[in-house]
Amino acid sequence: MPKRLALFLPLLLAAALPASAAVKASDVIGRAIDGFVRPAYASLDQHAAGLTRAMHQLCETPSEPNLEAARSAFSGTVEAWSVAEIIAFGPIKQNNRLERMLYWPDRKSIGLRQVQSTLAAKDPSATDPAQLAQKSVAMQGLGALEYVLYGDGAETLARKDDPYRCAYGAAVAGNIEAIAGEVRDAWQNPDGFASLWANPGAKNPLYRDGTEAVAELVGVFINELEMIRDVRLKGFLGAKPDADKPKQAIYWRSQNTTASLAGNLSGVDLLFQASKLGDALPADARWMAESIHIQLTNGVAAAKSVSGPIDRALADPALRDRLEHFAQITSSLSTLIGTRMTAEFGLTAGFSSLDGD
Repeated sequence: MPKRLALFLPLLLAAALPASAAVKASDVIGRAIDGFVRPAYASLDQHAAGLTRAMHQLCETPSEPNLEAARSAFSGTVEAWSVAEIIAFGPIKQNNRLERMLYWPDRKSIGLRQVQSTLAAKDPSATDPAQLAQKSVAMQGLGALEYVLYGDGAETLARKDDPYRCAYGAAVAGNIEAIAGEVRDAWQNPDGFASLWANPGAKNPLYRDGTEAVAELVGVFINELEMIRDVRLKGFLGAKPDADKPKQAIYWRSQNTTASLAGNLSGVDLLFQASKLGDALPADARWMAESIHIQLTNGVAAAKSVSGPIDRALADPALRDRLEHFAQITSSLSTLIGTRMTAEFGLTAGFSSLDGD
């Protein structure tokens, strides 16, 4: 969490979750973990396992149908990751897992050059998931596998011309699966990070009280909305069409850019609904929770309505308008959650229910 947010939120939340709402910090966080975090990472692990199987099938029997199956499994894994990745703290931050899963943005094309160099040199150690895990983070995640499946020369995967490319791709998939499995297991561990987050207290090394625990949760909503809009979307959507940069878009090669944006926003909605944080609002402010849900749903729909190559979407005024609408929705949500909802908590008297029990 950025320092400015870490300092700001506790002030707003210092009087949050009023006793009248009968809501405890531990309950809110417990629902977030059981209702969203664990299922999201379990889903990612399942998709990653399927991706590994699809890659091995492609390597064993190169063909157009098997290449399409591997690409479909890749897209499914990207969508599952896009939902889960909004939880960018805890186990995913350990052992560089976050960067190993997705090295992005890669503005200087460092990862691209490393992947291209590996494919050209046919380094045998890069075809072993265990050895690959020790190499550059840019060589072992979704970005690397996207280039293998969709980058220059990817058509050879459907033939027997280039077994090395497929073997490297299978190793990347295996590494993605290993990371997903590690994070899933860490969240399932009853004595692990989940317990620390759900049970704040004086002896807790990470969360001393309910304020800090809930600030982490609210920080997800605020930080992720900013990331989705300002980093992911505005990284390629310019202020005017002549300022667009389609090749700066995440997953542009696989045409998963908008599916990823939809997945991110869907994750925010699922987390908000699971935690029932809106239940802590005063009765006359409960409308905010429903409004947040409606706007998140509309944002997901707006992103999903833009499909195909992102450069073509940007060149189509109607589709580009939908991306602009998506940006407006995220800005509205940032105001609703980051300003109005937190201010509502901050203006509420009493904090006895957020004592970490």
